[in-house]
Amino acid sequence: MQSSQDTGTGPRTDPGHVVVIGGGITGLAAAHRLVGAGVRVTLLESTDRLGGKLLAGEIEGTPIDLGAESLLARRPEAIDLARAVGLGDRLQAPATATAALWTRDALRPMPKGHVMGVPGTPEALAGILSPRGVARIAEERDLPAVELDEDVAIGAFAAERLGREVVDRLVEPLLGGVYAGDAYRISMQAAVPHLFAAAKKRGSLLAGVQEVQRRAREQQQDGPVFLGIEGGVGTLPEAVADAVRAGGGEILHRTPVIALNRRSDGWEVRLTDRTLTADAVVLAVPAGPAATLLAAESPAAAAEVDRIEYASMALVTLAFPRSAMTGLPAGSGFLVPPVDGRTIKASTFSTQKWQWVRDRSPELFVLRASIGRHGEEEQLQREDAELIDAASGDLRQATGVTATAVAVTVTRWTRGLPQYPVGHPARVARIHREVAKLPGLALCGAAYDGVGIPACIAGGQRAADEILATHTLAPGTDRGAGQ
Repeated sequence: MQSSQDTGTGPRTDPGHVVVIGGGITGLAAAHRLVGAGVRVTLLESTDRLGGKLLAGEIEGTPIDLGAESLLARRPEAIDLARAVGLGDRLQAPATATAALWTRDALRPMPKGHVMGVPGTPEALAGILSPRGVARIAEERDLPAVELDEDVAIGAFAAERLGREVVDRLVEPLLGGVYAGDAYRISMQAAVPHLFAAAKKRGSLLAGVQEVQRRAREQQQDGPVFLGIEGGVGTLPEAVADAVRAGGGEILHRTPVIALNRRSDGWEVRLTDRTLTADAVVLAVPAGPAATLLAAESPAAAAEVDRIEYASMALVTLAFPRSAMTGLPAGSGFLVPPVDGRTIKASTFSTQKWQWVRDRSPELFVLRASIGRHGEEEQLQREDAELIDAASGDLRQATGVTATAVAVTVTRWTRGLPQYPVGHPARVARIHREVAKLPGLALCGAAYDGVGIPACIAGGQRAADEILATHTLAPGTDRGAGQ
């Protein structure tokens, strides 16, 4: 396939050609944005499926997500994209938004009045922490004012200000659900930037939480915090892919990219059997492959990208006879503090959380348990049967349900979740600065500016906009404009 780049010096009469490398939701979002602008797009995916960590599957004939299962509705990108590709009528709020913590040998209601586990008042965590833990939070009022001149680890900082118990019992399981990481390493600027800014402004972590909560009340949106998609969030990637194809885009599976090289008039994308040329490239793959492809043209960016760490995790999905699950606690599931030494870190009661799961299989009850945090890679070395036994044992202890599953599936996400340790925002800024020196190349993905689905979609759209803003692809512009 040849580039559509003009060889003359007159105005462009073609739409230009962009190669998107990576068929996760980030790359698909970039491709969708580009074809919508009239650009010719070729999307290359190295595996036999699209979607990355969004994976639609089934258990015992019941459709279920085997990866990410919900969209943050307070950010518009994912919801807007779902509607744009025809899934608007399938968006569905959770049937229940109540959740629990399995802590100190009991399921306890998830407290309110906190920001990612950091409370605004001591009383907010009464019942979750010991009386001494609650009293320790109150002591923050007597500490010297916060000084946040540089990034800090959210867990270490919260422990210093409010005591370790609040971190071990609440911050850790909440952050673990998002990053599968260690709260004592995770960047406060990256994970909770609004709280970082508010605490710096107010001179107190408690006051910072109250500031964030006040702003949230002022900007409160109607409707649920999260939404799912009937049939599974994993159906979103193929819907976006269909829209890309309908817009004239080409999507190639099982097409790994071997090398990426800059030319005077664009880029060469070398595959195993041929070389594509393009006016521009969007690189939307995980950090390891991205570093390999950046090495030839930007060793500095490649070195920074290659330092991004990942955590691995496994998802154990179980189906039970619904008649045997009448004793299951109400709610959407529970989180587990790692300090308690359990194997699982969370469980979702899918049949109670999503009405569409409940309706599709009236005789079954489906739930999921997740295993694995950063630094616990040995968990993923265990056989499926061991993971199933460990998850089942923890679920019995947590809920009291002793039923035997009629079907189980294990999904492994090896190096699935990028880690955002202290200094991550500065590293990402350095990466973007280096990549900006390469005209016609944009970098995006979960490794950089957010691991959630809306953040990934926003990153892909932003990368597409950066390419479009060079004006090299727009019909009627001079060749080389913006180079």
